[in-house]
Amino acid sequence: MNPAAMAAAPAKYKDQATALRDLVSDKKDVLPPRDKTTGMMSIAVLSGKGGVGKSNVSVNLALALADKGLDIAILDADLGLANIDILFGVTPKFNLGHVMRGEKELSEVVLKVGERLSIIPGGVGLRDLAEMDEQSQSWMINRMSSLEEGTDLLIIDVSAGIHKNVLSFAMSADMVVLITTPEPTAIRDSYGVLKSLCQATNGAIRIGLLVNMASDVKEALLVAKRIISAGEQFLNFKTPYLGCVLWDLAIRESVKKRKPLLLNKAESVSSQYFRALAQKIYELSEEEQLSEKTERRDTFLLRLLRQGGNGKAADVRD
Repeated sequence: MNPAAMAAAPAKYKDQATALRDLVSDKKDVLPPRDKTTGMMSIAVLSGKGGVGKSNVSVNLALALADKGLDIAILDADLGLANIDILFGVTPKFNLGHVMRGEKELSEVVLKVGERLSIIPGGVGLRDLAEMDEQSQSWMINRMSSLEEGTDLLIIDVSAGIHKNVLSFAMSADMVVLITTPEPTAIRDSYGVLKSLCQATNGAIRIGLLVNMASDVKEALLVAKRIISAGEQFLNFKTPYLGCVLWDLAIRESVKKRKPLLLNKAESVSSQYFRALAQKIYELSEEEQLSEKTERRDTFLLRLLRQGGNGKAADVRD
């Protein structure tokens, strides 16, 4: 199929997945080796409920890691309330859905917001990733290869809750950062996410807990102990405590200015906690030999696409 036909093709189809299958119908042998592919480490940031500061954590964690010399990309995978662009004060013209339809290259979608930091607007196109057939998956992975080559760490800002898409994103990442606040509803819902992920993976998943908006370190530790203890008692799963971020008026002011905290008020109280979190993540990443960019088993995108074929995320008990 020629480029002009590829650009026009999406209008003929009911959904992006159907369009993409047609776009790649004549493409062969473009899938990287399925057992090993050069790629980046990935971290999914999620929560049990909205309003816990998840996107602020994603943004400032990314900035703190970029300050350590890592090339970072943030994928805005919040299908309902995508707002990473707002926090950076930028307005994207395109999203990943345009790449899936063959209308844009990935380089035209990625927004550079720092020397070592980029954001990828996900858009509703992310919903169709799990519906692709194998040939369409091959084509999509090939188009995303430039991201793999130029990025050390992908941070996926995921929707709140336990929807199938949320669990798929989490299970496809190398690590999950689960965020809660001291509010009882946030604690309950965070445990619900932990339970769903443990059941869906039989405990074969890396999850770390972060307590956000705590009044002090002591309160954060008490909240963390409640969730960690429940996980050990009822799920036989131990969740590492990644630390906390204290409630800080400077974060709210930064959001209003559409400028991340670490860029707006780098010396604020909460900034040190984001840097401490980044240090802990960085140390964990060294275990994966992140800084040397060595070969890894599978990348986030490849695992995400495979989730649609095995139905793991859908098989979650109440």
